[in-house]
Amino acid sequence: MLRLPGVLLLAVGAVVLGAGTAAADDSAPWQVKTAANSYGSNRANYSYTVAAGGQVQDAFVVVNRGKAPLELAVSAGDAFTTSSGELDLRGPDSKDLGTWVHADRKQVRVLPGKSVQVPFKIAVPADARPGDHLGGVITSLTQNDVERRLAIRIRLRVSGALEPSLSVEDLKVRYAGNGDATVAYEIHNTGNTIAAARQTASVSGPFGQLKSQSGAIADSPQLLPGESWKVSVPVKGVTPAGRLTGAVELLPLVTDAAGSTATFAAVQSTTHAWTIPWVVLLLLVLVVVGAVLLIRRRYSRAS
Repeated sequence: MLRLPGVLLLAVGAVVLGAGTAAADDSAPWQVKTAANSYGSNRANYSYTVAAGGQVQDAFVVVNRGKAPLELAVSAGDAFTTSSGELDLRGPDSKDLGTWVHADRKQVRVLPGKSVQVPFKIAVPADARPGDHLGGVITSLTQNDVERRLAIRIRLRVSGALEPSLSVEDLKVRYAGNGDATVAYEIHNTGNTIAAARQTASVSGPFGQLKSQSGAIADSPQLLPGESWKVSVPVKGVTPAGRLTGAVELLPLVTDAAGSTATFAAVQSTTHAWTIPWVVLLLLVLVVVGAVLLIRRRYSRAS
Protein backbone atom coordinates (compact mmCIF):
# COMPACT_ATOMS: atom_id res chain seq x y z
CA MET A 1 0.00 0.00 0.00
CA LEU A 2 1.10 3.55 -0.70
CA ARG A 3 1.30 5.74 2.36
CA LEU A 4 1.77 9.39 1.44
CA PRO A 5 3.97 11.45 1.38
CA GLY A 6 7.06 9.49 0.20
CA VAL A 7 7.25 5.87 -0.70
CA LEU A 8 7.94 2.27 0.01
CA LEU A 9 6.63 -0.96 -1.31
CA LEU A 10 6.64 -4.65 -0.92
CA ALA A 11 4.02 -6.85 -2.51
CA VAL A 12 2.46 -7.79 -5.79
CA GLY A 13 0.56 -4.74 -6.94
CA ALA A 14 1.00 -2.95 -3.62
CA VAL A 15 2.85 0.29 -3.11
CA VAL A 16 3.42 2.09 0.16
CA LEU A 17 4.02 5.83 0.40
CA GLY A 18 5.82 6.63 3.61
CA ALA A 19 7.26 9.81 5.08
CA GLY A 20 10.74 10.30 3.70
CA THR A 21 12.62 12.33 1.17
CA ALA A 22 12.76 9.38 -1.19
CA ALA A 23 11.15 6.08 -1.92
CA ALA A 24 13.28 3.53 -0.16
CA ASP A 25 13.00 0.00 1.14
CA ASP A 26 16.09 -1.48 2.80
CA SER A 27 15.50 -4.82 1.11
CA ALA A 28 14.93 -3.32 -2.34
CA PRO A 29 17.96 -2.99 -4.63
CA TRP A 30 16.91 0.46 -5.79
CA GLN A 31 15.78 3.85 -4.54
CA VAL A 32 13.56 6.53 -6.08
CA LYS A 33 13.83 10.22 -5.21
CA THR A 34 12.74 13.57 -6.57
CA ALA A 35 15.10 15.34 -8.93
CA ALA A 36 16.79 18.59 -7.89
CA ASN A 37 15.66 21.38 -10.21
CA SER A 38 13.85 24.73 -10.21
CA TYR A 39 11.14 23.22 -7.97
CA GLY A 40 13.71 22.58 -5.24
CA SER A 41 16.00 19.86 -3.90
CA ASN A 42 15.46 17.07 -1.37
CA ARG A 43 11.69 17.28 -1.86
CA ALA A 44 9.75 14.57 -0.02
CA ASN A 45 7.21 14.41 -2.84
CA TYR A 46 5.69 16.47 -5.63
CA SER A 47 3.22 19.30 -5.09
CA TYR A 48 1.92 21.66 -7.76
CA THR A 49 -0.80 24.21 -8.43
CA VAL A 50 -1.67 24.32 -12.14
CA ALA A 51 -4.41 25.92 -14.21
CA ALA A 52 -6.69 23.65 -16.22
CA GLY A 53 -5.05 23.04 -19.59
CA GLY A 54 -1.60 23.72 -18.13
CA GLN A 55 1.50 21.51 -17.97
CA VAL A 56 4.28 20.61 -15.53
CA GLN A 57 7.76 19.36 -16.43
CA ASP A 58 9.65 17.55 -13.66
CA ALA A 59 11.74 14.42 -13.07
CA PHE A 60 12.62 11.68 -10.61
CA VAL A 61 15.88 9.83 -10.04
CA VAL A 62 16.33 6.05 -9.82
CA VAL A 63 19.38 4.81 -7.92
CA ASN A 64 20.65 1.23 -8.29
CA ARG A 65 21.91 0.16 -4.86
CA GLY A 66 22.50 -3.44 -5.89
CA LYS A 67 25.26 -5.36 -7.68
CA ALA A 68 23.38 -6.20 -10.87
CA PRO A 69 21.81 -4.07 -13.61
CA LEU A 70 18.12 -3.27 -13.09
CA GLU A 71 15.33 -3.08 -15.65
CA LEU A 72 12.42 -1.22 -14.04
CA ALA A 73 8.98 -0.47 -15.39
CA VAL A 74 7.80 3.15 -15.08
CA SER A 75 4.13 4.10 -14.70
CA ALA A 76 1.73 6.36 -12.79
CA GLY A 77 -1.55 5.88 -10.93
CA ASP A 78 -4.41 7.57 -9.09
CA ALA A 79 -4.38 7.50 -5.29
CA PHE A 80 -7.28 6.12 -3.27
CA THR A 81 -8.04 5.43 0.39
CA THR A 82 -8.18 1.77 1.37
CA SER A 83 -10.60 0.26 3.91
CA SER A 84 -7.81 0.45 6.51
CA GLY A 85 -7.40 4.19 5.98
CA GLU A 86 -4.11 3.99 4.07
CA LEU A 87 -3.42 5.49 0.66
CA ASP A 88 -2.77 3.14 -2.23
CA LEU A 89 -2.22 3.68 -5.96
CA ARG A 90 -4.29 2.32 -8.78
CA GLY A 91 -2.76 0.84 -11.88
CA PRO A 92 -4.03 0.84 -15.47
CA ASP A 93 -7.60 1.50 -14.25
CA SER A 94 -6.65 5.08 -13.27
CA LYS A 95 -8.96 7.77 -14.60
CA ASP A 96 -7.65 10.99 -13.06
CA LEU A 97 -4.16 12.29 -12.25
CA GLY A 98 -2.60 8.93 -13.09
CA THR A 99 -3.62 9.42 -16.72
CA TRP A 100 -2.20 12.96 -16.84
CA VAL A 101 1.36 11.87 -15.96
CA HIS A 102 3.58 10.86 -18.87
CA ALA A 103 7.17 9.75 -18.26
CA ASP A 104 9.56 9.98 -21.21
CA ARG A 105 9.99 6.20 -21.09
CA LYS A 106 8.17 3.08 -19.91
CA GLN A 107 11.34 1.23 -18.90
CA VAL A 108 14.54 2.41 -17.28
CA ARG A 109 17.83 0.53 -17.14
CA VAL A 110 20.17 1.40 -14.27
CA LEU A 111 23.67 -0.04 -13.84
CA PRO A 112 24.99 -1.05 -10.39
CA GLY A 113 25.95 1.94 -8.27
CA LYS A 114 24.60 4.35 -10.87
CA SER A 115 21.54 6.59 -11.09
CA VAL A 116 19.29 7.67 -13.95
CA GLN A 117 17.07 10.72 -14.10
CA VAL A 118 13.64 10.12 -15.64
CA PRO A 119 11.79 13.24 -16.88
CA PHE A 120 8.01 13.28 -16.81
CA LYS A 121 5.26 15.66 -17.89
CA ILE A 122 1.87 16.30 -16.33
CA ALA A 123 -0.67 17.52 -18.87
CA VAL A 124 -3.77 18.84 -17.08
CA PRO A 125 -6.92 18.57 -19.23
CA ALA A 126 -8.69 21.81 -20.10
CA ASP A 127 -11.86 20.52 -18.42
CA ALA A 128 -10.12 19.25 -15.25
CA ARG A 129 -12.11 19.68 -12.03
CA PRO A 130 -10.77 22.53 -9.84
CA GLY A 131 -9.33 21.36 -6.52
CA ASP A 132 -7.11 18.53 -5.31
CA HIS A 133 -5.97 15.51 -7.30
CA LEU A 134 -3.65 12.85 -5.85
CA GLY A 135 -1.56 10.16 -7.46
CA GLY A 136 2.03 9.04 -7.88
CA VAL A 137 4.84 7.96 -10.18
CA ILE A 138 5.70 4.27 -9.82
CA THR A 139 8.79 2.18 -10.54
CA SER A 140 8.41 -1.59 -10.42
CA LEU A 141 10.56 -4.69 -10.65
CA THR A 142 9.26 -8.21 -11.33
CA GLN A 143 11.44 -11.14 -10.21
CA ASN A 144 10.34 -14.75 -9.75
CA ASP A 145 6.70 -13.75 -10.39
CA VAL A 146 6.79 -11.20 -7.55
CA GLU A 147 6.33 -7.55 -8.39
CA ARG A 148 7.86 -4.93 -6.11
CA ARG A 149 7.13 -1.22 -6.41
CA LEU A 150 8.50 2.06 -5.18
CA ALA A 151 6.57 5.26 -5.76
CA ILE A 152 6.52 8.98 -4.97
CA ARG A 153 3.36 10.94 -4.30
CA ILE A 154 2.07 13.69 -6.57
CA ARG A 155 -0.41 16.20 -5.16
CA LEU A 156 -1.76 18.53 -7.81
CA ARG A 157 -4.25 21.35 -7.22
CA VAL A 158 -6.09 22.60 -10.28
CA SER A 159 -6.68 26.35 -10.00
CA GLY A 160 -10.20 27.49 -9.23
CA ALA A 161 -12.61 27.88 -6.33
CA LEU A 162 -11.87 25.53 -3.44
CA GLU A 163 -15.03 24.08 -1.89
CA PRO A 164 -14.31 21.87 1.15
CA SER A 165 -17.48 19.94 1.93
CA LEU A 166 -18.39 16.82 3.91
CA SER A 167 -21.77 15.18 4.33
CA VAL A 168 -23.19 12.57 6.71
CA GLU A 169 -24.96 9.81 4.81
CA ASP A 170 -26.87 6.64 5.67
CA LEU A 171 -27.11 7.68 9.34
CA LYS A 172 -28.66 5.05 11.63
CA VAL A 173 -29.08 4.63 15.39
CA ARG A 174 -29.65 1.20 16.89
CA TYR A 175 -30.45 0.35 20.50
CA ALA A 176 -29.04 -3.00 21.65
CA GLY A 177 -30.41 -2.97 25.22
CA ASN A 178 -28.71 -2.53 28.60
CA GLY A 179 -28.07 1.13 27.80
CA ASP A 180 -25.93 0.37 24.73
CA ALA A 181 -26.60 2.00 21.37
CA THR A 182 -24.68 2.31 18.09
CA VAL A 183 -24.58 5.27 15.74
CA ALA A 184 -23.50 4.24 12.23
CA TYR A 185 -22.96 6.50 9.21
CA GLU A 186 -20.80 7.30 6.20
CA ILE A 187 -18.64 10.38 5.79
CA HIS A 188 -18.74 11.51 2.17
CA ASN A 189 -16.27 14.03 0.80
CA THR A 190 -18.59 16.01 -1.46
CA GLY A 191 -16.13 18.88 -1.99
CA ASN A 192 -13.10 19.30 -4.23
CA THR A 193 -10.34 19.28 -1.59
CA ILE A 194 -8.71 16.46 0.33
CA ALA A 195 -10.30 16.55 3.80
CA ALA A 196 -10.52 14.63 7.05
CA ALA A 197 -13.33 14.84 9.62
CA ARG A 198 -13.28 15.46 13.36
CA GLN A 199 -16.36 13.70 14.70
CA THR A 200 -18.77 13.67 17.63
CA ALA A 201 -21.87 11.51 18.09
CA SER A 202 -24.65 11.34 20.67
CA VAL A 203 -27.99 9.72 21.42
CA SER A 204 -30.80 11.52 23.24
CA GLY A 205 -34.41 10.91 24.24
CA PRO A 206 -37.54 12.93 23.39
CA PHE A 207 -37.08 16.73 23.21
CA GLY A 208 -33.30 16.34 23.47
CA GLN A 209 -33.44 15.07 27.06
CA LEU A 210 -31.44 12.17 28.56
CA LYS A 211 -28.53 12.86 26.19
CA SER A 212 -25.63 10.37 26.08
CA GLN A 213 -22.39 11.36 24.36
CA SER A 214 -20.08 8.91 22.64
CA GLY A 215 -16.48 8.55 23.72
CA ALA A 216 -13.66 10.18 21.77
CA ILE A 217 -13.76 9.31 18.07
CA ALA A 218 -10.54 9.28 16.04
CA ASP A 219 -10.42 11.68 13.11
CA SER A 220 -11.24 10.05 9.81
CA PRO A 221 -8.40 9.49 7.34
CA GLN A 222 -7.91 12.19 4.74
CA LEU A 223 -10.47 11.47 2.05
CA LEU A 224 -10.03 12.36 -1.56
CA PRO A 225 -12.87 14.22 -3.32
CA GLY A 226 -15.73 11.79 -3.91
CA GLU A 227 -14.56 9.19 -1.38
CA SER A 228 -16.61 7.84 1.55
CA TRP A 229 -15.62 6.41 4.94
CA LYS A 230 -17.85 4.16 7.08
CA VAL A 231 -18.03 4.80 10.82
CA SER A 232 -19.71 2.89 13.65
CA VAL A 233 -19.68 4.50 17.10
CA PRO A 234 -20.80 2.88 20.40
CA VAL A 235 -22.74 5.09 22.82
CA LYS A 236 -23.14 4.00 26.44
CA GLY A 237 -25.69 4.94 29.09
CA VAL A 238 -28.63 5.40 26.73
CA THR A 239 -32.08 5.50 28.32
CA PRO A 240 -34.67 3.63 26.20
CA ALA A 241 -37.24 6.41 26.48
CA GLY A 242 -39.28 5.67 23.37
CA ARG A 243 -38.11 7.85 20.45
CA LEU A 244 -34.31 8.12 20.32
CA THR A 245 -32.40 10.73 18.32
CA GLY A 246 -28.94 9.94 16.98
CA ALA A 247 -26.86 13.02 16.14
CA VAL A 248 -23.51 13.37 14.35
CA GLU A 249 -21.36 16.47 13.86
CA LEU A 250 -18.42 16.62 11.45
CA LEU A 251 -15.75 19.33 11.51
CA PRO A 252 -13.92 19.34 8.14
CA LEU A 253 -10.10 19.45 8.41
CA VAL A 254 -8.20 20.51 5.30
CA THR A 255 -4.40 20.26 5.27
CA ASP A 256 -2.45 22.10 2.59
CA ALA A 257 0.77 20.98 0.95
CA ALA A 258 2.80 22.86 3.57
CA GLY A 259 1.19 20.88 6.40
CA SER A 260 -1.04 23.64 7.79
CA THR A 261 -4.54 22.48 8.79
CA ALA A 262 -7.64 24.67 8.56
CA THR A 263 -11.13 23.93 9.89
CA PHE A 264 -14.40 24.80 8.20
CA ALA A 265 -18.05 25.06 9.19
CA ALA A 266 -19.32 22.00 11.03
CA VAL A 267 -21.87 19.68 9.41
CA GLN A 268 -24.68 18.20 11.52
CA SER A 269 -27.16 15.43 10.88
CA THR A 270 -29.75 13.55 12.95
CA THR A 271 -31.88 10.44 12.67
CA HIS A 272 -34.46 8.70 14.86
CA ALA A 273 -35.33 5.25 16.14
CA TRP A 274 -37.92 3.84 18.50
CA THR A 275 -37.21 1.82 21.61
CA ILE A 276 -39.63 0.14 23.97
CA PRO A 277 -39.26 1.56 27.51
CA TRP A 278 -40.00 -1.71 29.30
CA VAL A 279 -39.71 -0.29 32.82
CA VAL A 280 -42.17 2.49 32.06
CA LEU A 281 -44.55 0.07 30.37
CA LEU A 282 -44.35 -2.31 33.33
CA LEU A 283 -45.14 0.51 35.74
CA LEU A 284 -48.02 1.58 33.51
CA VAL A 285 -49.39 -1.97 33.42
CA LEU A 286 -49.15 -2.19 37.20
CA VAL A 287 -50.97 1.13 37.57
CA VAL A 288 -53.73 0.01 35.17
CA VAL A 289 -54.09 -3.37 36.86
CA GLY A 290 -54.20 -1.68 40.27
CA ALA A 291 -56.85 0.77 39.07
CA VAL A 292 -58.98 -2.03 37.63
CA LEU A 293 -58.77 -4.03 40.87
CA LEU A 294 -59.66 -0.93 42.89
CA ILE A 295 -62.69 -0.19 40.71
CA ARG A 296 -63.85 -3.79 40.95
CA ARG A 297 -63.49 -3.77 44.71
CA ARG A 298 -65.54 -0.58 45.02
CA TYR A 299 -68.16 -1.92 42.65
CA SER A 300 -68.39 -5.15 44.68
CA ARG A 301 -68.90 -3.19 47.92
CA ALA A 302 -71.56 -0.98 46.34
CA SER A 303 -73.52 -3.97 45.14
